[in-house]
Amino acid sequence: MPPVSFIVLGAGSRGEVYADRLASHGDRARVVGIAEPRQAYRTRFAQAHQVPPDNVVADWRQFADRPKLADAAIVATPDAVHARPAVALAERGYHILLEKPMAPNEPDCRRIVDAVSRAGVLFAVCHVMRYTPYTRAVKALVDAGRIGQVVNCQHFEPVGYWHQAHSFVRGNWRNEAESAPMLLAKSCHDVDWICHIMGGRCASVSSFGSLLHFRAENRPPTAADRCVDCPLDGHCPYSARKIYLGMLEKGNTGWPVDILTPDVSPDSVLEALRTGPYGRCVYACDNDVVDHQVVNFLFEDGRTASFTMTAFCRARGRQTRLFGTTGEITGDGKTIEVFDFLTDQTEVIDPYADDTVAGGGHGGGDGALLDAFLDAVADNDPSKILSGPDETLQTHRIVFAAETARRENRAVDL
Repeated sequence: MPPVSFIVLGAGSRGEVYADRLASHGDRARVVGIAEPRQAYRTRFAQAHQVPPDNVVADWRQFADRPKLADAAIVATPDAVHARPAVALAERGYHILLEKPMAPNEPDCRRIVDAVSRAGVLFAVCHVMRYTPYTRAVKALVDAGRIGQVVNCQHFEPVGYWHQAHSFVRGNWRNEAESAPMLLAKSCHDVDWICHIMGGRCASVSSFGSLLHFRAENRPPTAADRCVDCPLDGHCPYSARKIYLGMLEKGNTGWPVDILTPDVSPDSVLEALRTGPYGRCVYACDNDVVDHQVVNFLFEDGRTASFTMTAFCRARGRQTRLFGTTGEITGDGKTIEVFDFLTDQTEVIDPYADDTVAGGGHGGGDGALLDAFLDAVADNDPSKILSGPDETLQTHRIVFAAETARRENRAVDL
């Protein structure tokens, strides 16, 4: 059987993660094209994956204008540039793996769903949390009735103070007009996960949240515009010098440090902090996305769920508590505890005990997603995809409704 061929749109961190996973499959998969506007990243990607020179392009539209040259396309462009390439390449007959979120608004999400449906191509959104051994184990426990009927879910996403500063204050997802609301850009994973585990349809949502801290009025009087010039360096937890040079000192040359510069070294990182967006004071950026938010869910059958996202914590795995009629499940993304009301006993489950992917990105979800999509394309079997168009549109609609609820201070029915 010939290898499944892919073109990749976007040579950023997500595009590279997915391409590297494909490379791990040897002769079973190959990357034959890359579209990336930044020359240094485009060249590095092309060399790493031995992409033919004719298929190394700056603009994704160069692929859309040419005859189909691969079986599938990985769309890992910025959030606001998802809909047009996904629609155009689906119409060309490419199977589509689309980075989350689908698109920043519901009309574009529907355009994508309509396009892949008309074209009859396979389609998956990178809701990698669905694919982890941890999630599969929790879902199996719930579906098997281990805690009876799930009545309520409490889910917590601890974004982390430095991750918020990196991605959502200084970085690509800081500004809604340029990317998407925080709930969509960061936490559509979590809304999707809650609905996947709970089952059934969400009927109504409410939400509260704001940009509370990373604002100009909270800037210390002596703070400089850039951390490299700031007299408060050593006293500010959000110092870019502390975050990035500290990581580099610990040997981290990958994400998030390599987002600043493709040539990771102390000198290049320091230069990026002097001249680039990641060296700005967190109180002097053009950010407007929330730094904390809560969402409440009412399902059609009367069951409920709540979600909390906050920047103000140490970065760690998501935490969940599921309350059922005959038991309770507690999990942290790695270990699961099941408490049984009848026996008053707790069972501890390690979903990774016999698995080798625990150290992979998103608890092994990155690799498991790519493996599932590769199998789906190779076998022309959509059942291998857990995050298809219809369920993804449903959970994105919940996100859009929650944002309406937050802005208008009311509950929104779906």
